[in-house]
Amino acid sequence: MSIARERIDRLQTLAASAAADGDDDLAREYVSLARRIAERNRLRFPREFERSTCDRCDRYHRPGRNARVRLRDGHVVVTCDCGTQHRYPYD
Repeated sequence: MSIARERIDRLQTLAASAAADGDDDLAREYVSLARRIAERNRLRFPREFERSTCDRCDRYHRPGRNARVRLRDGHVVVTCDCGTQHRYPYD
């Protein structure tokens, strides 16, 4: 495992804990940093991290608090507070 991948995984953990503690600005900073590391090293963002963040505002989603999750025919729709929708199929 590369150093960049390990750092992205660590930032994912930090972003989740910061969002759980209610520190949205710090969580957003962690998500932004992880996204830059992935882009710089030409790495794919981990699936679970990609699905729990907003592409537009780099917010870490907390369903019911800053994101709405709806189930539709064969896919999940996650709507961020900024209005961005992210769709993905059931796993």
